[in-house]
Amino acid sequence: MKLFKSLLGIGLCLSIAEATVAQTTRNYNPIIPDLVADPSIVKFGDTFYCYATTDGYDKGLATSGPPVLWQSKDLVNWSFDGIFFPSAAKQLFWAPSYAKKVGKDYFFYPTVNTHIYVAKASSPKGPFKLVGEDTFEKGKAPAPLVLMDGPKKTKGIDAEIFIDDDKTPYLFWAQRGAAKLKPNMTELDGDIQVIQTKRNGYSEGPIFFKRKGIYYYMYTLSGHEHYAYAYQYSKVSPFGPYEFPKEEIIAKTDTTEKIYGPGHGNVFNIGDDYYFTYLEFGRSGTNRQVWINKMDFNEDGTIKPVKLTNKGVNPLNVKDKGLKIEETSASSTKPEYKVPHIYDATLKRTEYYNPANATDWSNGTRWMADANDSLATFTAKLSKSQTIKKVEIYFVKPTAGHAYILEGSQDGKTWVKCGGHDDIQIKSPHTDILNKKFQYLRIKFLKGVAGIWEFKVQ
Repeated sequence: MKLFKSLLGIGLCLSIAEATVAQTTRNYNPIIPDLVADPSIVKFGDTFYCYATTDGYDKGLATSGPPVLWQSKDLVNWSFDGIFFPSAAKQLFWAPSYAKKVGKDYFFYPTVNTHIYVAKASSPKGPFKLVGEDTFEKGKAPAPLVLMDGPKKTKGIDAEIFIDDDKTPYLFWAQRGAAKLKPNMTELDGDIQVIQTKRNGYSEGPIFFKRKGIYYYMYTLSGHEHYAYAYQYSKVSPFGPYEFPKEEIIAKTDTTEKIYGPGHGNVFNIGDDYYFTYLEFGRSGTNRQVWINKMDFNEDGTIKPVKLTNKGVNPLNVKDKGLKIEETSASSTKPEYKVPHIYDATLKRTEYYNPANATDWSNGTRWMADANDSLATFTAKLSKSQTIKKVEIYFVKPTAGHAYILEGSQDGKTWVKCGGHDDIQIKSPHTDILNKKFQYLRIKFLKGVAGIWEFKVQ
């Protein structure tokens, strides 16, 4: 039997033996099994948190959200459970900064209703509340920190927070805006600055970090398939003066690797190892995903151009765990989709939605039922009847919630219910503890989008 695998629109055909090998040598990009953009990753304690935009699928930014917080212990396995920013679930929400801890509180700066606001919580997991949120009860919205039509022709979206070694906080935003923050983290302090860059034109998604006494300012150029990142650095202060390296473009489309439009993301580190996380635009529109690649530096502190790869990173050397799934089938399959390009005609991707995509250990492929299938089912057959400890299901569009029935069978004919839930739950993955012996597993969709990014059995 052949398994059909689509990796980011590139159709591949693997035998079962080859698919088993692929589980141990798989690509780790994209990192999250959902359509997510504008990632900001930060580590608190032993957990990585990804604050990001939940993309609006085919209907644009007007349908972005709700705000959920993906978490991981290893940068490979990601999950979320519920909404971490309740008030923003009813507003337009996107492109948040990562949270920063100041004293006992955590602050982060999302774009809500097209302006930058300050949100506050006692935990990096939230729940976060907008500073001044009680004014909603009086029929008014709280005052934003930076308006969409920002000062000095800046644009009040895509906030990036930075706190220097002397504890002075700074905020950066689109179109090269920058300012100090007051110690309370909720007000701008002093004059607005416009960072002078070597390359002009529209710019968003600023990234700012400090390494070995050097301040790095990264800014995007263009957009869509032509999204790219340039950078400059200062050895004096966050406001410069800046030096311009010879190779200032460090991330751009790689048509050989078929990676398009590396855009709005952030830089984080694990000790001396630095990582560049970004959205990849190659599905077009608001159908983006989160990728990570390693960032390396020259001896003089300049950044080497980042090698964008499908392989991604697995810094903690995580081993995939799962029982072998021999066959997959479904009640229907969504027709293939040819991704349109906007600027770059070399972007030629076709998405396939075959059932085998749900068991290929790739966060970039998915099975989806036909839109007219009102009683969608997905079935997996294991290599033999055996005790199954648990099942993890990463549904398509998990932020809209799912209800489902999980059934098990020894022969594929007689089925017993062994998991699922009737109520709609917003999380990913949905986990069922079985500790029962089956060879076949079947999902019946009750509510939610009938599709699966990954179906994992242990």
